[in-house]
Amino acid sequence: MNDELRERVEQEVEKHALINAVKHDSDADVGAIMGPLMGENPEFREHGDEIPGIAGGVIAEINGLSADERRERLAEVAPDELDELESEDEEDEQVLPDLPTADEFDEVRMRVAPNPNGPWHMGHARMPAVIGTYKELYDGWFCVRFDDTDPETKRPDLDAYEEILDAIEYLGFEPDAVYRASDRVETYYEHARELIEQGGAYTCSCSGEEFSELKNNGNPCPHRDKDVGTVREEFADMVAGEYESGEMVLRVKTDIEHKNPALRDFVAFRMIDTPHPREEASEYRCWPMLDFQSGIDDHLLGITHIIRGIDLQDSAKRQRFVYDYFDWEYPEVVHWGHVQIDAYDVPMSTSSIKELIDEGDLDGWGDPRAPTIASVRRRGIRGEAITDAMVELGTSTSNVDLAMSSIYSNNRDLIGDESDRAFFVRDGVEVPLTGSGPEEATPPIHPDHEDRGTREIPVGQAVLIEPEDRPNHEERVWLKGLGCVKYTRDTFQFTGDDIDAVREEGVDVIHWVPAEESVPIRMRTMDGDVTGRAEPGFEEYDADDVVQFERIGFVRVDEVDPADETDAVVYYAHP
Repeated sequence: MNDELRERVEQEVEKHALINAVKHDSDADVGAIMGPLMGENPEFREHGDEIPGIAGGVIAEINGLSADERRERLAEVAPDELDELESEDEEDEQVLPDLPTADEFDEVRMRVAPNPNGPWHMGHARMPAVIGTYKELYDGWFCVRFDDTDPETKRPDLDAYEEILDAIEYLGFEPDAVYRASDRVETYYEHARELIEQGGAYTCSCSGEEFSELKNNGNPCPHRDKDVGTVREEFADMVAGEYESGEMVLRVKTDIEHKNPALRDFVAFRMIDTPHPREEASEYRCWPMLDFQSGIDDHLLGITHIIRGIDLQDSAKRQRFVYDYFDWEYPEVVHWGHVQIDAYDVPMSTSSIKELIDEGDLDGWGDPRAPTIASVRRRGIRGEAITDAMVELGTSTSNVDLAMSSIYSNNRDLIGDESDRAFFVRDGVEVPLTGSGPEEATPPIHPDHEDRGTREIPVGQAVLIEPEDRPNHEERVWLKGLGCVKYTRDTFQFTGDDIDAVREEGVDVIHWVPAEESVPIRMRTMDGDVTGRAEPGFEEYDADDVVQFERIGFVRVDEVDPADETDAVVYYAHP
Protein backbone atom coordinates (compact mmCIF):
# COMPACT_ATOMS: atom_id res chain seq x y z
CA MET A 1 0.00 0.00 0.00
CA ASN A 2 1.54 3.32 -1.05
CA ASP A 3 1.67 6.36 1.22
CA GLU A 4 -1.11 8.21 -0.61
CA LEU A 5 -3.54 5.30 -0.27
CA ARG A 6 -2.56 4.77 3.36
CA GLU A 7 -3.34 8.41 4.11
CA ARG A 8 -6.77 8.02 2.48
CA VAL A 9 -7.44 4.89 4.51
CA GLU A 10 -6.54 6.70 7.72
CA GLN A 11 -8.86 9.60 6.83
CA GLU A 12 -11.77 7.31 6.05
CA VAL A 13 -11.17 5.19 9.14
CA GLU A 14 -11.14 8.34 11.29
CA LYS A 15 -14.43 9.52 9.80
CA HIS A 16 -16.22 6.18 10.25
CA ALA A 17 -14.78 5.64 13.72
CA LEU A 18 -15.93 9.10 14.82
CA ILE A 19 -19.41 8.44 13.40
CA ASN A 20 -19.55 5.12 15.25
CA ALA A 21 -18.37 6.63 18.55
CA VAL A 22 -20.64 9.70 18.41
CA LYS A 23 -23.70 7.77 17.28
CA HIS A 24 -23.46 5.22 20.08
CA ASP A 25 -21.82 7.50 22.68
CA SER A 26 -19.16 4.85 23.25
CA ASP A 27 -15.70 3.82 22.10
CA ALA A 28 -15.36 3.02 18.41
CA ASP A 29 -14.82 -0.57 17.33
CA VAL A 30 -12.81 -1.91 14.38
CA GLY A 31 -15.33 -4.62 13.52
CA ALA A 32 -18.26 -2.17 13.55
CA ILE A 33 -16.70 0.18 10.99
CA MET A 34 -15.24 -2.33 8.53
CA GLY A 35 -18.53 -2.91 6.71
CA PRO A 36 -19.41 0.75 5.99
CA LEU A 37 -15.73 1.57 5.38
CA MET A 38 -15.39 -1.06 2.66
CA GLY A 39 -18.85 -0.40 1.30
CA GLU A 40 -18.06 3.26 0.64
CA ASN A 41 -14.52 2.55 -0.58
CA PRO A 42 -14.50 -0.61 -2.71
CA GLU A 43 -10.95 0.14 -3.86
CA PHE A 44 -9.80 -0.66 -0.31
CA ARG A 45 -10.93 -4.27 -0.57
CA GLU A 46 -7.78 -5.62 -2.20
CA HIS A 47 -5.90 -4.37 0.87
CA GLY A 48 -8.33 -5.94 3.32
CA ASP A 49 -5.59 -7.76 5.22
CA GLU A 50 -3.70 -4.51 5.97
CA ILE A 51 -6.57 -2.20 6.84
CA PRO A 52 -7.53 -3.58 10.32
CA GLY A 53 -3.95 -2.91 11.48
CA ILE A 54 -4.06 0.68 10.21
CA ALA A 55 -7.57 1.17 11.66
CA GLY A 56 -6.50 -0.07 15.09
CA GLY A 57 -4.04 2.79 15.58
CA VAL A 58 -6.48 5.46 14.40
CA ILE A 59 -9.30 4.11 16.58
CA ALA A 60 -7.05 3.98 19.64
CA GLU A 61 -6.44 7.73 19.26
CA ILE A 62 -10.17 8.46 18.87
CA ASN A 63 -11.05 6.35 21.90
CA GLY A 64 -8.65 8.50 23.91
CA LEU A 65 -10.76 11.60 23.22
CA SER A 66 -13.69 12.77 25.34
CA ALA A 67 -17.24 12.66 23.93
CA ASP A 68 -17.15 16.44 23.29
CA GLU A 69 -13.76 16.21 21.58
CA ARG A 70 -15.02 13.42 19.30
CA ARG A 71 -18.04 15.49 18.33
CA GLU A 72 -15.86 18.55 17.65
CA ARG A 73 -13.47 16.49 15.51
CA LEU A 74 -16.35 14.98 13.53
CA ALA A 75 -17.63 18.52 12.88
CA GLU A 76 -14.23 19.26 11.30
CA VAL A 77 -13.78 16.13 9.16
CA ALA A 78 -17.41 15.34 8.24
CA PRO A 79 -19.85 18.12 9.21
CA ASP A 80 -22.65 16.68 7.05
CA GLU A 81 -22.40 13.37 8.89
CA LEU A 82 -22.64 15.17 12.25
CA ASP A 83 -25.70 17.09 11.05
CA GLU A 84 -27.33 13.82 10.06
CA LEU A 85 -26.59 12.26 13.45
CA GLU A 86 -27.98 15.28 15.26
CA SER A 87 -31.09 15.16 13.11
CA GLU A 88 -31.49 11.47 14.04
CA ASP A 89 -31.12 12.44 17.71
CA GLU A 90 -33.97 14.93 17.32
CA GLU A 91 -36.13 12.27 15.69
CA ASP A 92 -35.38 9.96 18.63
CA GLU A 93 -36.68 12.50 21.11
CA GLN A 94 -39.95 11.95 22.89
CA VAL A 95 -42.71 10.90 20.53
CA LEU A 96 -45.45 10.51 23.13
CA PRO A 97 -47.29 13.56 24.44
CA ASP A 98 -46.64 14.63 28.02
CA LEU A 99 -48.80 12.93 30.61
CA PRO A 100 -51.29 15.42 32.07
CA THR A 101 -50.41 16.72 35.56
CA ALA A 102 -47.43 14.36 35.78
CA ASP A 103 -45.43 17.05 37.57
CA GLU A 104 -47.98 17.10 40.39
CA PHE A 105 -47.03 13.60 41.56
CA ASP A 106 -43.95 12.43 43.42
CA GLU A 107 -43.96 9.38 41.17
CA VAL A 108 -45.88 8.51 38.01
CA ARG A 109 -47.52 5.13 38.64
CA MET A 110 -49.29 3.19 35.90
CA ARG A 111 -50.66 -0.28 35.32
CA VAL A 112 -51.03 -2.78 32.53
CA ALA A 113 -54.21 -4.68 33.37
CA PRO A 114 -54.68 -7.68 31.05
CA ASN A 115 -57.40 -10.29 31.22
CA PRO A 116 -55.44 -13.57 31.05
CA ASN A 117 -58.02 -15.37 28.91
CA GLY A 118 -55.39 -16.27 26.34
CA PRO A 119 -52.03 -15.25 24.85
CA TRP A 120 -51.77 -11.75 23.46
CA HIS A 121 -52.58 -10.66 19.93
CA MET A 122 -50.71 -7.76 18.32
CA GLY A 123 -53.16 -5.12 19.49
CA HIS A 124 -52.30 -5.93 23.10
CA ALA A 125 -48.69 -4.86 22.53
CA ARG A 126 -49.65 -1.19 22.45
CA MET A 127 -50.40 -0.92 26.16
CA PRO A 128 -47.08 -2.17 27.58
CA ALA A 129 -45.16 -0.42 24.79
CA VAL A 130 -46.64 2.97 25.69
CA ILE A 131 -46.79 2.51 29.46
CA GLY A 132 -43.27 1.07 29.59
CA THR A 133 -42.01 4.02 27.56
CA TYR A 134 -43.78 6.50 29.84
CA LYS A 135 -42.20 4.79 32.83
CA GLU A 136 -38.78 5.37 31.27
CA LEU A 137 -39.58 8.98 30.38
CA TYR A 138 -40.73 9.84 33.89
CA ASP A 139 -38.55 7.41 35.85
CA GLY A 140 -41.86 6.04 37.10
CA TRP A 141 -43.41 2.75 38.17
CA PHE A 142 -45.73 0.30 36.50
CA CYS A 143 -47.26 -2.98 37.47
CA VAL A 144 -49.02 -5.80 35.71
CA ARG A 145 -52.35 -6.51 37.33
CA PHE A 146 -54.21 -9.49 35.96
CA ASP A 147 -57.90 -8.57 36.01
CA ASP A 148 -59.02 -12.18 36.28
CA THR A 149 -62.27 -11.93 38.25
CA ASP A 150 -64.49 -13.38 35.52
CA PRO A 151 -64.09 -17.17 35.69
CA GLU A 152 -66.93 -17.78 33.24
CA THR A 153 -67.34 -15.35 30.32
CA LYS A 154 -63.66 -14.45 29.98
CA ARG A 155 -62.33 -17.52 31.72
CA PRO A 156 -58.64 -17.23 32.56
CA ASP A 157 -56.18 -19.50 30.78
CA LEU A 158 -53.68 -20.75 33.35
CA ASP A 159 -50.82 -20.64 30.85
CA ALA A 160 -51.65 -17.08 29.78
CA TYR A 161 -50.38 -15.49 33.01
CA GLU A 162 -46.75 -16.39 32.26
CA GLU A 163 -47.20 -16.02 28.51
CA ILE A 164 -48.31 -12.41 28.96
CA LEU A 165 -45.42 -11.60 31.30
CA ASP A 166 -43.08 -13.20 28.79
CA ALA A 167 -44.59 -11.05 26.01
CA ILE A 168 -44.01 -7.88 28.05
CA GLU A 169 -40.38 -8.87 28.57
CA TYR A 170 -40.06 -9.58 24.83
CA LEU A 171 -41.37 -6.06 24.12
CA GLY A 172 -38.56 -4.70 26.26
CA PHE A 173 -40.06 -4.04 29.69
CA GLU A 174 -40.06 -5.49 33.19
CA PRO A 175 -42.93 -4.60 35.54
CA ASP A 176 -42.11 -3.36 39.02
CA ALA A 177 -44.79 -5.60 40.51
CA VAL A 178 -47.26 -8.28 39.45
CA TYR A 179 -50.71 -8.80 40.98
CA ARG A 180 -53.60 -11.17 40.36
CA ALA A 181 -57.01 -9.74 41.16
CA SER A 182 -58.23 -13.24 42.02
CA ASP A 183 -55.80 -13.13 44.97
CA ARG A 184 -57.43 -9.94 46.25
CA VAL A 185 -61.09 -10.89 46.49
CA GLU A 186 -61.22 -10.40 50.25
CA THR A 187 -60.01 -6.81 49.75
CA TYR A 188 -62.91 -6.13 47.38
CA TYR A 189 -65.34 -7.65 49.90
CA GLU A 190 -64.01 -5.29 52.60
CA HIS A 191 -64.64 -2.25 50.43
CA ALA A 192 -68.07 -3.51 49.44
CA ARG A 193 -69.01 -3.85 53.11
CA GLU A 194 -67.78 -0.32 53.78
CA LEU A 195 -69.80 0.96 50.82
CA ILE A 196 -72.90 -0.83 52.15
CA GLU A 197 -72.44 0.79 55.56
CA GLN A 198 -72.40 4.19 53.84
CA GLY A 199 -75.68 3.38 52.11
CA GLY A 200 -73.92 3.38 48.75
CA ALA A 201 -74.83 -0.14 47.64
CA TYR A 202 -77.79 -2.51 47.81
CA THR A 203 -78.56 -6.12 47.05
CA CYS A 204 -80.93 -6.72 44.15
CA SER A 205 -82.74 -9.89 43.07
CA CYS A 206 -84.39 -8.43 39.96
CA SER A 207 -83.86 -10.35 36.76
CA GLY A 208 -81.68 -8.68 34.19
CA GLU A 209 -84.70 -7.91 32.02
CA GLU A 210 -86.67 -6.43 34.93
CA PHE A 211 -83.88 -4.14 36.02
CA SER A 212 -83.09 -3.09 32.47
CA GLU A 213 -86.68 -1.93 31.96
CA LEU A 214 -86.64 0.00 35.24
CA LYS A 215 -83.25 1.56 34.50
CA ASN A 216 -84.13 2.59 30.97
CA ASN A 217 -87.27 4.29 32.25
CA GLY A 218 -85.36 6.06 35.03
CA ASN A 219 -87.31 4.19 37.70
CA PRO A 220 -85.67 2.97 40.92
CA CYS A 221 -85.33 -0.72 41.69
CA PRO A 222 -87.78 -1.82 44.44
CA HIS A 223 -84.78 -3.10 46.44
CA ARG A 224 -82.99 0.23 46.36
CA ASP A 225 -84.22 1.40 49.74
CA LYS A 226 -83.48 -1.76 51.71
CA ASP A 227 -82.13 -1.03 55.16
CA VAL A 228 -78.38 -1.38 55.61
CA GLY A 229 -78.77 -4.37 57.94
CA THR A 230 -80.65 -6.38 55.31
CA VAL A 231 -78.16 -5.49 52.60
CA ARG A 232 -75.31 -6.42 54.92
CA GLU A 233 -76.83 -9.84 55.63
CA GLU A 234 -77.70 -10.58 52.02
CA PHE A 235 -74.23 -9.62 50.86
CA ALA A 236 -72.79 -11.93 53.53
CA ASP A 237 -74.93 -14.71 52.05
CA MET A 238 -73.57 -13.84 48.59
CA VAL A 239 -70.03 -14.15 49.90
CA ALA A 240 -70.93 -17.45 51.55
CA GLY A 241 -72.21 -18.76 48.23
CA GLU A 242 -75.83 -19.08 49.35
CA TYR A 243 -77.24 -17.81 46.05
CA GLU A 244 -77.13 -19.30 42.60
CA SER A 245 -75.83 -17.55 39.52
CA GLY A 246 -78.16 -14.70 38.52
CA GLU A 247 -80.16 -14.87 41.76
CA MET A 248 -78.63 -11.87 43.54
CA VAL A 249 -76.28 -8.97 42.73
CA LEU A 250 -74.86 -6.03 44.65
CA ARG A 251 -75.44 -2.68 42.96
CA VAL A 252 -73.74 0.68 43.50
CA LYS A 253 -76.22 3.51 44.03
CA THR A 254 -75.57 6.22 41.48
CA ASP A 255 -78.14 8.52 39.87
CA ILE A 256 -81.15 6.53 38.67
CA GLU A 257 -82.11 9.43 36.42
CA HIS A 258 -78.65 9.96 34.97
CA LYS A 259 -78.77 10.94 31.29
CA ASN A 260 -76.61 7.92 30.47
CA PRO A 261 -78.56 4.75 31.39
CA ALA A 262 -75.29 2.76 31.47
CA LEU A 263 -74.30 4.66 34.62
CA ARG A 264 -77.51 3.99 36.56
CA ASP A 265 -77.02 1.72 39.59
CA PHE A 266 -74.44 -0.57 38.03
CA VAL A 267 -73.56 -4.06 39.29
CA ALA A 268 -70.54 -4.33 41.58
CA PHE A 269 -70.76 -8.06 42.50
CA ARG A 270 -72.53 -11.05 40.98
CA MET A 271 -72.77 -14.78 41.62
CA ILE A 272 -70.90 -17.20 39.34
CA ASP A 273 -71.21 -20.96 39.74
CA THR A 274 -68.26 -21.83 37.52
CA PRO A 275 -65.16 -22.32 39.71
CA HIS A 276 -62.12 -20.18 38.95
CA PRO A 277 -59.38 -22.23 37.20
CA ARG A 278 -56.78 -21.08 39.75
CA GLU A 279 -56.93 -23.42 42.72
CA GLU A 280 -56.25 -20.51 45.10
CA ALA A 281 -59.46 -18.81 43.95
CA SER A 282 -61.64 -21.80 43.14
CA GLU A 283 -63.81 -21.54 46.27
CA TYR A 284 -65.13 -18.06 45.55
CA ARG A 285 -68.63 -17.72 44.06
CA CYS A 286 -69.26 -14.00 44.65
CA TRP A 287 -67.12 -12.10 42.17
CA PRO A 288 -66.59 -8.35 41.63
CA MET A 289 -67.35 -6.80 38.29
CA LEU A 290 -64.35 -5.31 36.52
CA ASP A 291 -65.31 -1.67 37.09
CA PHE A 292 -65.52 -2.15 40.85
CA GLN A 293 -62.44 -4.36 41.18
CA SER A 294 -60.28 -2.22 38.92
CA GLY A 295 -61.37 1.01 40.57
CA ILE A 296 -60.53 -0.25 44.05
CA ASP A 297 -57.15 -1.58 42.94
CA ASP A 298 -56.19 1.59 41.10
CA HIS A 299 -56.60 3.53 44.32
CA LEU A 300 -54.91 1.00 46.60
CA LEU A 301 -51.94 0.66 44.24
CA GLY A 302 -51.53 4.41 44.01
CA ILE A 303 -52.10 4.56 40.26
CA THR A 304 -51.71 8.15 39.04
CA HIS A 305 -52.45 7.69 35.33
CA ILE A 306 -54.70 5.26 33.49
CA ILE A 307 -54.51 4.66 29.75
CA ARG A 308 -57.56 2.92 28.32
CA GLY A 309 -59.62 2.67 25.15
CA ILE A 310 -62.05 5.46 24.35
CA ASP A 311 -64.82 2.84 24.37
CA LEU A 312 -64.25 2.52 28.14
CA GLN A 313 -65.18 6.09 29.00
CA ASP A 314 -68.22 4.83 30.89
CA SER A 315 -65.95 2.72 33.10
CA ALA A 316 -64.22 5.84 34.36
CA LYS A 317 -67.58 7.48 35.04
CA ARG A 318 -68.91 4.47 36.95
CA GLN A 319 -65.73 4.26 39.02
CA ARG A 320 -65.94 7.94 39.92
CA PHE A 321 -69.19 7.23 41.78
CA VAL A 322 -67.31 4.73 43.96
CA TYR A 323 -64.41 7.16 44.43
CA ASP A 324 -66.85 9.85 45.53
CA TYR A 325 -68.28 7.56 48.23
CA PHE A 326 -64.79 6.89 49.58
CA ASP A 327 -63.63 10.49 49.09
CA TRP A 328 -60.78 9.39 46.86
CA GLU A 329 -59.16 11.36 44.04
CA TYR A 330 -59.57 9.68 40.68
CA PRO A 331 -56.40 9.11 38.58
CA GLU A 332 -55.71 11.06 35.42
CA VAL A 333 -57.14 9.22 32.40
CA VAL A 334 -55.82 9.14 28.85
CA HIS A 335 -58.28 7.65 26.39
CA TRP A 336 -57.12 6.39 23.02
CA GLY A 337 -58.71 4.93 19.93
CA HIS A 338 -58.37 1.37 18.70
CA VAL A 339 -55.39 0.27 16.66
CA GLN A 340 -55.99 -1.67 13.46
CA ILE A 341 -53.16 -3.69 11.94
CA ASP A 342 -53.01 -4.57 8.26
CA ALA A 343 -51.60 -7.68 6.55
CA TYR A 344 -53.77 -10.21 8.40
CA ASP A 345 -56.87 -12.08 7.29
CA VAL A 346 -57.45 -13.48 10.79
CA PRO A 347 -59.47 -11.25 13.20
CA MET A 348 -57.42 -9.59 15.93
CA SER A 349 -59.49 -11.13 18.71
CA THR A 350 -58.42 -13.62 21.38
CA SER A 351 -61.69 -15.57 21.19
CA SER A 352 -61.64 -15.67 17.37
CA ILE A 353 -58.05 -16.87 17.24
CA LYS A 354 -58.76 -19.49 19.89
CA GLU A 355 -61.75 -20.73 17.90
CA LEU A 356 -59.68 -21.01 14.71
CA ILE A 357 -57.05 -23.00 16.61
CA ASP A 358 -59.68 -25.32 18.12
CA GLU A 359 -61.16 -25.90 14.66
CA GLY A 360 -57.76 -26.70 13.17
CA ASP A 361 -57.67 -23.68 10.85
CA LEU A 362 -54.58 -22.41 12.69
CA ASP A 363 -51.97 -24.75 14.16
CA GLY A 364 -51.40 -22.70 17.30
CA TRP A 365 -50.75 -19.19 18.59
CA GLY A 366 -47.39 -19.21 16.80
CA ASP A 367 -48.90 -19.91 13.38
CA PRO A 368 -47.46 -17.24 11.02
CA ARG A 369 -50.99 -16.44 9.83
CA ALA A 370 -52.09 -15.49 13.36
CA PRO A 371 -51.88 -11.80 14.40
CA THR A 372 -50.27 -12.73 17.71
CA ILE A 373 -47.18 -11.81 19.69
CA ALA A 374 -46.16 -15.48 19.64
CA SER A 375 -46.39 -15.53 15.85
CA VAL A 376 -44.27 -12.45 15.11
CA ARG A 377 -41.76 -13.52 17.71
CA ARG A 378 -41.45 -16.94 16.10
CA ARG A 379 -40.91 -15.22 12.77
CA GLY A 380 -37.80 -13.51 14.13
CA ILE A 381 -39.22 -10.03 14.66
CA ARG A 382 -37.68 -8.23 17.62
CA GLY A 383 -39.94 -6.88 20.33
CA GLU A 384 -38.21 -3.51 20.05
CA ALA A 385 -39.43 -3.19 16.45
CA ILE A 386 -43.04 -3.59 17.62
CA THR A 387 -42.62 -1.27 20.60
CA ASP A 388 -41.16 1.52 18.49
CA ALA A 389 -43.99 1.25 15.96
CA MET A 390 -46.64 1.28 18.69
CA VAL A 391 -45.12 4.29 20.45
CA GLU A 392 -45.04 6.22 17.17
CA LEU A 393 -48.85 5.90 17.03
CA GLY A 394 -49.10 8.19 20.07
CA THR A 395 -52.27 8.34 22.17
CA SER A 396 -54.82 9.86 19.80
CA THR A 397 -58.49 9.35 20.60
CA SER A 398 -59.03 8.51 16.94
CA ASN A 399 -58.70 4.96 15.68
CA VAL A 400 -55.27 4.46 14.13
CA ASP A 401 -53.90 2.12 11.50
CA LEU A 402 -50.56 0.40 11.91
CA ALA A 403 -48.91 -1.02 8.80
CA MET A 404 -46.85 -4.13 9.44
CA SER A 405 -44.39 -2.64 6.96
CA SER A 406 -43.38 -0.12 9.64
CA ILE A 407 -42.61 -2.96 12.05
CA TYR A 408 -40.70 -4.73 9.30
CA SER A 409 -38.68 -1.59 8.59
CA ASN A 410 -37.81 -1.22 12.28
CA ASN A 411 -36.85 -4.88 12.48
CA ARG A 412 -34.72 -4.67 9.34
CA ASP A 413 -32.70 -1.91 11.00
CA LEU A 414 -32.18 -4.14 14.04
CA ILE A 415 -31.25 -7.41 12.34
CA GLY A 416 -29.94 -6.49 8.90
CA ASP A 417 -26.37 -5.85 9.96
CA GLU A 418 -25.97 -9.03 11.97
CA SER A 419 -27.87 -11.56 9.83
CA ASP A 420 -25.84 -13.90 7.65
CA ARG A 421 -26.80 -14.27 4.01
CA ALA A 422 -27.73 -17.56 2.32
CA PHE A 423 -29.28 -18.85 -0.90
CA PHE A 424 -32.70 -20.53 -0.88
CA VAL A 425 -34.47 -21.74 -4.01
CA ARG A 426 -38.23 -22.34 -4.05
CA ASP A 427 -39.65 -25.06 -6.31
CA GLY A 428 -36.25 -25.34 -7.96
CA VAL A 429 -35.66 -26.10 -11.63
CA GLU A 430 -32.54 -28.21 -12.17
CA VAL A 431 -30.12 -26.98 -14.84
CA PRO A 432 -26.87 -28.86 -15.69
CA LEU A 433 -23.58 -26.91 -15.78
CA THR A 434 -21.05 -27.22 -18.60
CA GLY A 435 -17.84 -25.53 -19.49
CA SER A 436 -14.92 -24.40 -17.40
CA GLY A 437 -16.04 -22.81 -14.17
CA PRO A 438 -15.09 -22.78 -10.48
CA GLU A 439 -15.72 -25.91 -8.43
CA GLU A 440 -16.75 -23.84 -5.44
CA ALA A 441 -18.56 -20.53 -5.01
CA THR A 442 -17.45 -18.17 -2.25
CA PRO A 443 -20.07 -15.44 -1.76
CA PRO A 444 -19.63 -13.28 1.36
CA ILE A 445 -21.35 -14.22 4.60
CA HIS A 446 -22.40 -10.57 4.74
CA PRO A 447 -21.74 -8.15 1.86
CA ASP A 448 -21.04 -5.24 4.22
CA HIS A 449 -18.73 -7.17 6.52
CA GLU A 450 -15.93 -8.80 4.56
CA ASP A 451 -14.14 -9.56 7.83
CA ARG A 452 -16.82 -12.16 8.54
CA GLY A 453 -15.55 -14.27 5.65
CA THR A 454 -17.22 -16.23 2.88
CA ARG A 455 -19.50 -19.21 2.43
CA GLU A 456 -18.02 -22.19 0.64
CA ILE A 457 -20.65 -23.66 -1.70
CA PRO A 458 -19.64 -26.72 -3.78
CA VAL A 459 -20.98 -26.37 -7.31
CA GLY A 460 -21.34 -29.93 -8.58
CA GLN A 461 -22.74 -30.90 -11.97
CA ALA A 462 -26.02 -28.95 -11.82
CA VAL A 463 -27.74 -26.13 -10.01
CA LEU A 464 -31.30 -25.40 -8.92
CA ILE A 465 -32.82 -22.03 -9.79
CA GLU A 466 -36.28 -20.56 -9.27
CA PRO A 467 -38.66 -21.16 -12.21
CA GLU A 468 -39.14 -17.46 -12.96
CA ASP A 469 -35.36 -17.00 -13.14
CA ARG A 470 -34.93 -19.44 -16.03
CA PRO A 471 -33.55 -17.28 -18.88
CA ASN A 472 -34.46 -17.40 -22.54
CA HIS A 473 -32.40 -19.48 -24.97
CA GLU A 474 -28.89 -18.06 -25.47
CA GLU A 475 -29.49 -15.48 -22.72
CA ARG A 476 -26.83 -14.90 -20.09
CA VAL A 477 -27.36 -14.66 -16.33
CA TRP A 478 -24.95 -14.15 -13.47
CA LEU A 479 -25.10 -16.93 -10.88
CA LYS A 480 -24.52 -14.95 -7.71
CA GLY A 481 -21.16 -15.64 -6.16
CA LEU A 482 -20.23 -18.00 -9.00
CA GLY A 483 -20.03 -16.37 -12.41
CA CYS A 484 -21.62 -15.72 -15.78
CA VAL A 485 -23.39 -18.50 -17.69
CA LYS A 486 -25.36 -18.74 -20.92
CA TYR A 487 -28.55 -20.78 -21.13
CA THR A 488 -28.09 -23.09 -24.13
CA ARG A 489 -29.97 -26.32 -24.85
CA ASP A 490 -31.38 -26.51 -21.31
CA THR A 491 -27.93 -26.20 -19.74
CA PHE A 492 -25.85 -23.41 -18.26
CA GLN A 493 -22.48 -22.92 -19.95
CA PHE A 494 -19.83 -20.80 -18.29
CA THR A 495 -18.86 -17.85 -20.48
CA GLY A 496 -15.84 -16.47 -18.64
CA ASP A 497 -17.32 -12.96 -18.55
CA ASP A 498 -16.33 -10.82 -15.58
CA ILE A 499 -18.60 -8.68 -13.38
CA ASP A 500 -18.72 -5.98 -16.06
CA ALA A 501 -21.35 -8.14 -17.74
CA VAL A 502 -23.63 -7.14 -14.87
CA ARG A 503 -22.44 -3.59 -14.35
CA GLU A 504 -22.22 -2.50 -17.96
CA GLU A 505 -24.33 -4.93 -19.99
CA GLY A 506 -27.24 -5.40 -17.58
CA VAL A 507 -26.97 -9.18 -17.21
CA ASP A 508 -29.46 -10.31 -14.54
CA VAL A 509 -28.12 -11.67 -11.24
CA ILE A 510 -29.92 -14.73 -9.85
CA HIS A 511 -29.39 -16.95 -6.84
CA TRP A 512 -29.04 -20.71 -6.95
CA VAL A 513 -28.12 -23.81 -4.94
CA PRO A 514 -26.25 -26.94 -5.99
CA ALA A 515 -28.65 -29.69 -7.02
CA GLU A 516 -26.89 -32.47 -5.14
CA GLU A 517 -25.82 -31.17 -1.73
CA SER A 518 -28.50 -28.56 -0.93
CA VAL A 519 -30.58 -28.69 2.25
CA PRO A 520 -34.36 -29.33 2.12
CA ILE A 521 -36.29 -26.52 3.79
CA ARG A 522 -39.91 -25.83 4.68
CA MET A 523 -40.48 -22.08 4.97
CA ARG A 524 -43.59 -21.11 6.91
CA THR A 525 -45.15 -17.82 5.74
CA MET A 526 -48.32 -15.79 6.26
CA ASP A 527 -49.55 -17.16 2.91
CA GLY A 528 -48.84 -20.80 3.70
CA ASP A 529 -45.85 -23.13 3.66
CA VAL A 530 -43.24 -23.00 0.91
CA THR A 531 -40.79 -25.83 0.21
CA GLY A 532 -37.38 -25.49 -1.33
CA ARG A 533 -33.68 -26.07 -0.80
CA ALA A 534 -30.98 -23.98 0.85
CA GLU A 535 -27.26 -23.94 0.19
CA PRO A 536 -25.05 -26.56 1.89
CA GLY A 537 -24.03 -25.55 5.39
CA PHE A 538 -27.39 -24.10 6.29
CA GLU A 539 -27.93 -27.06 8.61
CA GLU A 540 -25.18 -25.66 10.82
CA TYR A 541 -27.40 -22.82 12.02
CA ASP A 542 -29.09 -23.10 15.40
CA ALA A 543 -32.72 -22.56 16.27
CA ASP A 544 -33.47 -18.83 16.72
CA ASP A 545 -30.71 -17.73 14.35
CA VAL A 546 -31.94 -15.14 11.84
CA VAL A 547 -30.67 -15.40 8.27
CA GLN A 548 -31.43 -13.38 5.16
CA PHE A 549 -32.30 -15.50 2.15
CA GLU A 550 -30.89 -13.40 -0.67
CA ARG A 551 -33.54 -11.88 -2.95
CA ILE A 552 -36.28 -13.35 -0.69
CA GLY A 553 -36.11 -11.98 2.83
CA PHE A 554 -35.27 -12.64 6.46
CA VAL A 555 -36.14 -15.91 8.18
CA ARG A 556 -35.80 -17.26 11.68
CA VAL A 557 -34.47 -20.79 11.98
CA ASP A 558 -37.03 -22.83 13.88
CA GLU A 559 -35.97 -26.43 13.53
CA VAL A 560 -32.77 -27.52 11.80
CA ASP A 561 -32.59 -31.13 12.90
CA PRO A 562 -36.16 -32.34 13.27
CA ALA A 563 -36.60 -35.55 15.24
CA ASP A 564 -38.65 -37.11 12.45
CA GLU A 565 -35.90 -36.34 9.88
CA THR A 566 -38.17 -34.21 7.71
CA ASP A 567 -37.22 -30.86 6.20
CA ALA A 568 -35.60 -28.19 8.31
CA VAL A 569 -38.13 -25.45 9.19
CA VAL A 570 -37.74 -21.69 9.00
CA TYR A 571 -40.28 -18.90 9.59
CA TYR A 572 -40.41 -16.04 7.13
CA ALA A 573 -40.16 -12.63 8.80
CA HIS A 574 -40.32 -10.04 6.01
CA PRO A 575 -38.46 -8.82 2.92
